[in-house]
Amino acid sequence: MELKVLGGGCANCHKLEQLCRQVVDELGLQASVELVTDIKEIMKYGIMSTPALVVNGKVAVAGRVPDKARLTSILTSAAAD
Repeated sequence: MELKVLGGGCANCHKLEQLCRQVVDELGLQASVELVTDIKEIMKYGIMSTPALVVNGKVAVAGRVPDKARLTSILTSAAAD
């Protein structure tokens, strides 16, 4: 599984990155977590606000940091696909 946290390096972007790493570890998932700060790369996903989370190439969350339960649900569903 490939996770990309999109953002300019703000506190919420780092919070989402840390939360992703925590949930991946707790679920025992095989996943890479990458923080993307390059604006050209971020614009490719068509998001208007950060932070955003891209799971396997698809935008899963944009403009907010999901709570841990919601992120767990997103990653569990993605792992099942």
